[in-house]
Amino acid sequence: MQARAGKTTALIIPDSRWPSVSFWFQKVSRPAQIIFTAALHLSLPTPTPPLSLPRRIGRLWPYFRHAKGGVLLAFVGTIVAALTEPAIPALLKALLDQGFSTDAFPLWMVPAALMGLFALRGVATFLSNYGLNHTATHGMVALRRAMFERLNLADLTLFAEQSASKLSNTLVYEVQSGTTVLVGALLTTVRTVLTIVALLGYLLYLNWQLTLIVLLLFPPLAWVMRLLSKRLYHIARSSQHATDELAYVVEENVLAHKMVRLHGAQQQQAERFEQLSSSLRRLAMKATIAGSAMTPLSQLLAAAALSAVIMVALWQSGSGATVGGFVGFVTAMLMLITPIRQLADIAGTITRGLVALERGLDLIEQTRAQPDGTHHAERTQGQIEFDQVSVRYAGKDGFALSQVTLSVRPGEVLALVGPSGSGKTTLVNLLPRFVEPHQGEVRLDGVPLPQWALPALRAQFAMVSQDVVMLNGTLAANVALGQAMDETRVLAALQSANLGELVDKLPQGVHSLVGHNATELSGGQRQRLAIARAIYKNAPILILDEATSALDNESERLVQDALARLMVGRTTLIIAHRLSTIEHADRVVVLADGRIVEQGSHAELLAANGLFARLKAQAQGRDSLEG
Repeated sequence: MQARAGKTTALIIPDSRWPSVSFWFQKVSRPAQIIFTAALHLSLPTPTPPLSLPRRIGRLWPYFRHAKGGVLLAFVGTIVAALTEPAIPALLKALLDQGFSTDAFPLWMVPAALMGLFALRGVATFLSNYGLNHTATHGMVALRRAMFERLNLADLTLFAEQSASKLSNTLVYEVQSGTTVLVGALLTTVRTVLTIVALLGYLLYLNWQLTLIVLLLFPPLAWVMRLLSKRLYHIARSSQHATDELAYVVEENVLAHKMVRLHGAQQQQAERFEQLSSSLRRLAMKATIAGSAMTPLSQLLAAAALSAVIMVALWQSGSGATVGGFVGFVTAMLMLITPIRQLADIAGTITRGLVALERGLDLIEQTRAQPDGTHHAERTQGQIEFDQVSVRYAGKDGFALSQVTLSVRPGEVLALVGPSGSGKTTLVNLLPRFVEPHQGEVRLDGVPLPQWALPALRAQFAMVSQDVVMLNGTLAANVALGQAMDETRVLAALQSANLGELVDKLPQGVHSLVGHNATELSGGQRQRLAIARAIYKNAPILILDEATSALDNESERLVQDALARLMVGRTTLIIAHRLSTIEHADRVVVLADGRIVEQGSHAELLAANGLFARLKAQAQGRDSLEG
């Protein structure tokens, strides 16, 4: 909409997207226009103002409140440590005013008082540090738990929008560093403030006139802290983004290390890495400049206050002030400089900690969970219906699927074929709701998929794809993924998947670790391991997504043999580039440009001499060339 300002009221003129409303708006009286504008203003979302520092810290409290004991212990230790600060200048005052007089107090009291004072401070500091770490570790675990739970329930668009390196960096490293830094900074702030209050109280007791001079130090110091902390916040946000980009480059080069070496792209990647590293270094230097500027400015202000105090104290020296009182005052004031400097430096530390943790909070609070239903069924019959289904991916022109209507009978073996990009994988990904339709409806046993509880829905499907994913655990744990472990069933599933010989060769059998994504196994073994997982799950519906596309003939024979046993009694959807592997299918559905163009038995489609027949001829031509 376009805004046009009047003398007293800003009127919102509806633009050409609402021609009838725009026409009405031009014709009605000005009072009616004002009423319409006011109503529209109320209906529009109000921009959220930036949160204040206490409210930003308050967002974190739910994750730390279970560690109240640690907070209390740290707070008590901090108070005790802060209260011991004025005792040092007080002891100096007493020593100078009375210690050099004969028999003023026993000499043993001097070391006893000093050692007792520092012992008390040591115990208080230990308790505060223990309480701090107790609080930080509990909060870190609670925050990570909430983030990981949200990650597992998040709408799948999250994984398209954010890289794996960014998500893992947020959950693992930023939460740990942010929690430790922030909790430590907050405890230091409390300790510093209490120390300043205790020392100021003692200064007021000694000489309230000189203390007023010291108090003049705080307003300019607060202004400097506010100015530099804003600068540090923006730099920290930029550094966070630059770190994500750098981590992503490292992740890409680790995952694609063979391709990078094959194409001799090491130098290009090194230049890319160097550019991001230099950018991160520049941001680090900007943060150093902003953070380091606080210390000399605070020291300069403290020196100005100290100079004024000495001048006034010398001017007051004739009014009965003692040497001990003056030394005690100056000592307490000099002791103020350290906590004031810490208070100036702490703004940057709190900012860095908050920036690190706020991304985790945003993940928890702003990431939308995938909508869930309530329908449950122990085991479906396997009736699948696609009713006028269309799918369109964000940021891409055209539809991946367009007005697809298809019914799959219980126990039917349905093959999906078509050129690359025709929508085959999108179609099967609709079933476990890895993809959501923009139009139309998908039903399982007559129940629309959004009405199903997600765990109950996904329990009905087993999938074997060309991209096998294994977790870094034992062979048995990968086969029984997500279900209770039954070693007898695991062995039976592995035998059925033609992996019995592999199990016999492994030193620890089914309890042997497979490593990162089972890369030490061959392609055929990994494929059969995925089949064993599907056998163990025993779901009523099976999805095979080009499960044999990258295997040699011997591996393909073993995999096909295992798949034949797996498909018995199950509704099966098969995606295959090798059309020779789907001759046994009950029905073949041919897709092109997101639409169904043919369907029928293998023989019927060959006789029709359409797209399927052409694809078959092309496949046979490739096979003869390879032969």
